[in-house]
Amino acid sequence: MNVQTGKLQHGEARHPDVSTQDIIARDKKKAPEWVASESYEYLGSEDIDTTRYTSAKYMQEEFKRLWTRTWQFACREEHIPEVGDYYVYDIGPYSFIVTRVAKGEIRAYFNACLHRGTKLRASGTEGAATEFKCSFHGWSWNIDGTNKSMLCPWDFPHADPKEYSLPEARVQTLGGFVWINMDPDAPTLEEYLGPKALEHIRAWKLEDRYITCHVTKPIPSNWKLNIEAFMEAYHVPDTHPQVSPTNADVNSQYDTYGEHVNRFISTLGVVSPEHAGKYTEQDVLDMFTVGDSSIVTDKPQVPQGATARQMMADMFRGMFEQATNTDLSNVSDSEILDCFSYTIFPNTFLFPGISLPMVYRFRPNPKNHRESLYEVLFLRPKPKDGSYVETAEPVHLTAEQSFCEAEGMDPGFGGILDQDTDNLFLQQEGVEASAKPGLTLGDYQEIRIRHFEKAVDKYMAMEPKIPNWKALQRK
Repeated sequence: MNVQTGKLQHGEARHPDVSTQDIIARDKKKAPEWVASESYEYLGSEDIDTTRYTSAKYMQEEFKRLWTRTWQFACREEHIPEVGDYYVYDIGPYSFIVTRVAKGEIRAYFNACLHRGTKLRASGTEGAATEFKCSFHGWSWNIDGTNKSMLCPWDFPHADPKEYSLPEARVQTLGGFVWINMDPDAPTLEEYLGPKALEHIRAWKLEDRYITCHVTKPIPSNWKLNIEAFMEAYHVPDTHPQVSPTNADVNSQYDTYGEHVNRFISTLGVVSPEHAGKYTEQDVLDMFTVGDSSIVTDKPQVPQGATARQMMADMFRGMFEQATNTDLSNVSDSEILDCFSYTIFPNTFLFPGISLPMVYRFRPNPKNHRESLYEVLFLRPKPKDGSYVETAEPVHLTAEQSFCEAEGMDPGFGGILDQDTDNLFLQQEGVEASAKPGLTLGDYQEIRIRHFEKAVDKYMAMEPKIPNWKALQRK
């Protein structure tokens, strides 16, 4: 059972209902170690200064100190499967051409001509290329980044083509994701994540999945408010009342791993402690919402003495296997059902579960500190027979559109995302209007926000790190 609330040290209190680990321990198909573990650390109770959400200057400093030093998910490997394939990734004022230059090699070039700065590929584009040529004056580069040609080279005796290769960000791959970092002195991705989080990510084998849905939408809030809206289940009872009866929301588990990774586990198929005694096991089964309900057919009756959670695990295992042509016989009940949310600082969420197989990415709008881009991607397991699967193209929503309008988005889950993001406009305006200069966080349920902002503070305390094009050229 959880620790009873009362006169305890800061960070020790938990909801007095059954714990996340107790719920998971009852499952028939037992959970792996990465699920059946805890890693909480109390990080203080001080308010979080709201200037970081309301100041345009603060965001501009983030671009110089934080984004230039951190590892970021740029694209999936399936976006660039063949040599010459490329994908443009933008973060703030920076833009990169992520391209495959050999079967086992991916590079990320700063997306700007070294003549007069024109982008070599437009933002939001992808495709295949044999060269990267500037549309303005025709300077061009080979896909390995070396200079291919200069128009009228006789007029540039001071520009040696051998010294005009495209500057590069560092690139590493993990879990089928392509990660980039602008800092040549930064730790490796493995060091950045830390051993425990790295062990978890490798266990998921996300390289064996593919994108079935990709939706983007601009959100009227600072990127940090946007990302923090999804870091806790404390909001579920009031923001998502239709979900709360089948979700152990306020009794979710929260963990931190090193400086850059945190998570929560929210068990599903059980009644929220806030609704104890109000719903039957049959009610839970009938009301349950998954991230992708396209595979759900008729919901059966819960026999006397059985639980909705176990029936869901058994039912969804078979349904997902049939719908996706995959073998889930060795996957635990918890992985089938529960919501696992991992934040990879600064802007990526990984959800390795089967019913909620998602990735979130959040990016600031460099022209407006009160707006950010929110992306949702669904990753299904690749078919076990190795048959070809199509990588979904992104669907771009406007700020006024509902997530339910996106092709491929389950309407029930789209409605949940609308509820989350509808709060953000009010929060952004409220933070700016408030006489109180700080946000007050719960010691346990909002630890991921505190952990995240602690990392923000770390990078913002550093000197600016402005990319040096000469230092970033391949020698």
